Amino acid sequence: MDLAQILYDLFFDYTLRTVALGSAVLGLVGGVLGAFAVLRQQSLLGDAISHAALPGVALAFLLTSSRAPLVLVLGAAVAGWLGTLAVLLVMRHTRIKEDAALGIVLSVFFGFGLLLLTFLQKRPDARQAGLDRFLFGQAATLIQRDVATMAVLGAIALAVVFVLWKEFKLLSFDPDFAASLGFPSGRLSVLLTSLIVVAIVVGLQTVGVVLMSAMIVAPAAAARQWTERLHVMVLLSGAFGAVVGLLGALTSSFVQRLPTGPTIVLYMSAIVLLSLLFAPERDIVARMRRRARQRWQFAAEALAVHLLNHEGKAGEREESALGHMRAHMRWDEERTRRVVRWAVSHDLIQRTNGHLELTDHGRDVARKVMVR
Repeated sequence: MDLAQILYDLFFDYTLRTVALGSAVLGLVGGVLGAFAVLRQQSLLGDAISHAALPGVALAFLLTSSRAPLVLVLGAAVAGWLGTLAVLLVMRHTRIKEDAALGIVLSVFFGFGLLLLTFLQKRPDARQAGLDRFLFGQAATLIQRDVATMAVLGAIALAVVFVLWKEFKLLSFDPDFAASLGFPSGRLSVLLTSLIVVAIVVGLQTVGVVLMSAMIVAPAAAARQWTERLHVMVLLSGAFGAVVGLLGALTSSFVQRLPTGPTIVLYMSAIVLLSLLFAPERDIVARMRRRARQRWQFAAEALAVHLLNHEGKAGEREESALGHMRAHMRWDEERTRRVVRWAVSHDLIQRTNGHLELTDHGRDVARKVMVR
């Protein structure tokens, strides 16, 4: 399928357009708010909130018998916020630390949600409501009304971030300093957490409670590798999320039996991996290559020092022979060959009739090494 056909379907196919737009909105909102969660070291909070939202969806349907996205999303938001409040209460009134409190709340709320879903599955109207799609996500069921709800909630969340940018920035890096300046750090923290709840409930129908935390953490984790500046990180995180959401929707549309939610998460995981490997700020590949180069450089310099120590002496010819070099340096044949090749390519030595001789540059390098 060519690019023109993809663009045509994207604009004129109702299902693809709806799913792609919803996924892009999810990625954008999750990426922007996830940046603050990652900076505040609250990555696991997204996982706890997403799992805590499940009983809210079930209870909202149980109490109202409504399948309206706004009703179910509000139920998820209330449950997610209550889950966050439960974490704070456990930490404040017990000796349990944050990670354990998050694990307790996650398991209790998620277990309660599964119990409610199992109970509701016996009701015919619950099966028609498709509540199970909130567990693993089912983006293909999105309709324009769902996307409109996501867009409105996402726009409100992004608007709050824009208005309170300075406060959220200070809160993310130094909450104690923010409090000393008179900022209401406690209320700001609750507000920011509430916005993260909004970002999570916006995406439940697309990727589900199981995978939603990845859409909060992964874009921000990838963006963090590329910059040290907050505004750039937030923009990159939102862009990564939106692009990956769009790519996941397109891929699942053109490849049969490929679910949208897991596809989006896999694309996002690939971006995180590439960022870890190649981002200038972290560049693991360059670091590994640099270490390998240093290892060969050290070995070649040791070889140059050995040759300089025996240059002009009685045993020079024997000490410069390749066969003797392997035994003296305790290198195997392959390592010896690679060290010699590296030294020759960097103009440290030259090979003459099975013997090694220092170049002028090699002598200078060996002398510098000896006086370090």
